[in-house]
Amino acid sequence: MMTTEVTLRKSLSLYQVVYMGLAWMTPMIYFSIYGIAYENAGGMLTQAYLLAFVAIFFTAYSYGVMSKTFPTSGSAYSYTAKGIHPYLGFLVGWALLLDYFFSPIIACLTFGIYLHAQFPAVPAAVWIIGLNLALGIINVIGIKFSANLSKIFVWIQILFIALFCFFLGRGLSGGGDIHVFQPLLQTDVPFGTILAGASIICFSFLGFDTVTTMAEETVNAQRTIPRAIMIIIISASVMYLVPSFLTQLVYPHLSFVNADSAGFELVKLVGGAGLSAIFITVLIMAIFTQGLSSVTSVSRLLFVMGRDAILPKQVFGYLHPKFNTPVFNIAIVSAVSLLALAISLDSAVKFVNFGALTAFFFVNVSVIAQKYVKEGRRSASQTLKYLVLPLLGAGFIGYLLSLLDRDALWMGGVWVALGIAYHLLRTRRAAGAAPARSPQTGSPRAVKS
Repeated sequence: MMTTEVTLRKSLSLYQVVYMGLAWMTPMIYFSIYGIAYENAGGMLTQAYLLAFVAIFFTAYSYGVMSKTFPTSGSAYSYTAKGIHPYLGFLVGWALLLDYFFSPIIACLTFGIYLHAQFPAVPAAVWIIGLNLALGIINVIGIKFSANLSKIFVWIQILFIALFCFFLGRGLSGGGDIHVFQPLLQTDVPFGTILAGASIICFSFLGFDTVTTMAEETVNAQRTIPRAIMIIIISASVMYLVPSFLTQLVYPHLSFVNADSAGFELVKLVGGAGLSAIFITVLIMAIFTQGLSSVTSVSRLLFVMGRDAILPKQVFGYLHPKFNTPVFNIAIVSAVSLLALAISLDSAVKFVNFGALTAFFFVNVSVIAQKYVKEGRRSASQTLKYLVLPLLGAGFIGYLLSLLDRDALWMGGVWVALGIAYHLLRTRRAAGAAPARSPQTGSPRAVKS
């Protein structure tokens, strides 16, 4: 009796993929990191965002190249394994798990923090467990449902940012001595300070890469995924640059009571109590959609690693016959996300940064290895596309990696060491389980006891 193999269902359109990527990136993160970014950039956020866009653009380009070459759902894991070497691909995938595993933890943790602050009588743990269950159930139902829900909540975030800009525009119409190009022409702040701000701001762009994990569920993935990546990067840049530019015009000099809550203070300054009340509601929606997209991404990465037998195939490579979703992986992610009940937000963010930047670095290198070295594409234009641009991307990301603090590098190093130990153990077990083979025929032969 023949059995039909259950596979991921191709159902996502270009804009559904874009909404999933923007949901992971979370446009409202502009406000979440506003105070930290403002202090590190010396107030020159417009210039810092421009530099951050340039830094991330090269890596986004490399992701686009590799997604065309290998339209699979393994993201940096698959690109590095196929472009450079399978063992290095495993290590990159293992590091990327930090980014993808800890992203839903951050979503659950921040969801609990904000809602507990709004409703002190309800413990944060209740919100964390409730969100975890909701994210798991929605992801089991199917990725198309997740994409449609993400679309609604992403548009709510976009509309809020537009409303915020409208209030800023009213401040401009009030008159006063305003120089339109002041945010770009400011030279009092040293370039090194602006660059330091850009290194923080780069983390606002993390998430565009997650759409590559949806390649096998995307219609015409070789064309759709690269286009989606660029649309996400450009859309995010507009949503970050416009409010930062207008804010610098209206409020050239700002100070905050608390850098962590500076975004809320800014919204209240610009739009009063009414806008700040809307802000909290939209921010909670943004956290929900970020968690939804995060669970989708990590469950797909685990599925590909399971299908490739890098992780136990019976568990991680399984798809539900009705929903065509990796239900075991979703359950595992939901269980791991309960760490939000015990871990600090600072530690979770450090894990995410190490995993994401490591993956970004090797995707840039994989373009060079696959296109420039293996395929020998070395004409003048191809040298620019497959050597110079990826080298620039790797250089920018390598610099950002060097800025991570000692704790982040130490925790990331321990995680990679665990991955190496796991790989060695798995390899030895596989070698021990393999039947002995005849040197002449290559067929299994009996082994004397």
